[in-house]
Amino acid sequence: MSNTVYLRNVVTLTFDAEMCNGCGMCEVVCPHAVFSVLNRMAEIVDRDACMECGACALNCPTDAISVKTGVGCASAVVNAALGRTSAECCCVAESDCS
Repeated sequence: MSNTVYLRNVVTLTFDAEMCNGCGMCEVVCPHAVFSVLNRMAEIVDRDACMECGACALNCPTDAISVKTGVGCASAVVNAALGRTSAECCCVAESDCS
């Protein structure tokens, strides 16, 4: 995996180690290897690589992870792919979304 960094120290990703049960789902679903699990404990190993897609938080059974989706790179990639010029998230495909 490459060391992709979007913007340093701005990602909304948070992790509460006390709530972690060590299931490893965050490591499995993260497309950028932000998490690592060792001895049944997850840890963030590359926070700046997070693209704020939300897969980790959605799959965490103990809610130990939170991230504000739609504000970072994932939103920008989707909007660019759809030909939108706005940086705002527009989740409904309508003709008035720019």
